[in-house]
Amino acid sequence: MDNLTHTLTGIALSQAGLNRKTRFATLALILGSNAPDIDLVSGIRGSTPYLEYHRGITHSFVGVTALALILALGIYLAGRKVKPKPSGPPLNARWLLAVCWIATLGHLLLDFTNQYGVRPLSPFSGRWYAWDIMPIFDPILWLIFALGLGLPSLLRMVSEEVGAGRPGYRRGALLALVGMLVLWGLRDVNHRRVLTELASNNYGQEPALHLGAFPTLNPVDWSCVVETDSAYYLLPASALDTDVDAANAESLHKPELSPALDAAMKSHVGRVFMNFARFPWAQVEEDQDGYEVRIRDLRFGGAPLGRFEATIDLDRNLAVRDQSFSFTGQAPR
Repeated sequence: MDNLTHTLTGIALSQAGLNRKTRFATLALILGSNAPDIDLVSGIRGSTPYLEYHRGITHSFVGVTALALILALGIYLAGRKVKPKPSGPPLNARWLLAVCWIATLGHLLLDFTNQYGVRPLSPFSGRWYAWDIMPIFDPILWLIFALGLGLPSLLRMVSEEVGAGRPGYRRGALLALVGMLVLWGLRDVNHRRVLTELASNNYGQEPALHLGAFPTLNPVDWSCVVETDSAYYLLPASALDTDVDAANAESLHKPELSPALDAAMKSHVGRVFMNFARFPWAQVEEDQDGYEVRIRDLRFGGAPLGRFEATIDLDRNLAVRDQSFSFTGQAPR
């Protein structure tokens, strides 16, 4: 998920009651909710290292636990030098560690909900896991947090003006967190319904081998990919419909196996990309100088973030002349 959502989740967890357990709980939750994204620094070296390392070790159970320990230790050592407030809770090392771990683990859970996925078992396994129910940016979730966290602030201002008691933030924060869970549940039900619809059809007179339904901003509408023996099929689907329009799905035929395609897959960018991609569709173009191989991950075919495309340029002897990865890619030719 985006860092705004991670931050709002951390604030909601704090206001829901964790800020009463130890000093600096809110700070720990905000920092911890964003800490796993420290792997964004891998993007300094380019888009391919970013793809290779992002959501890897820092988005694993081992990684979030280590980050929680480091964060808790840093806040505890610095916090001991700050004069405590008489009305606030004391600095509690155990609760501070628990709060940091809740924050980093919450980041892992939020990122698991979208189609990019996480590698929670790293470094022991590089397997990707994804729930595929939430877009990376979700305005509906932002609205839920805005209502849950913002409305109590507005009521608090009004109450102070009329001289009434000051309402707390806890109920609003709990409402926001419950609203997020309800949204997840709604999207999960719709996701399962669409997958069932996809599985009940043939595509080009072939049964489906692999299915994927990926979220849009509308919880009802999904962008779908179906793989058969000979092709990939792209089509939209609605959870409100009783079936999908399989007959009018866009078909992308799989390329024939060739030495050029094999060489591209064995390149560094090819290996990194194929480890990440779930629906890799390749195009091989030959000219007098060599071959250009483009591989797209079709689960991002209609996503706002782009097409997620690897490009490998080979000479006539199948040696790699150039290789790159792009989040935007090009339209299929």
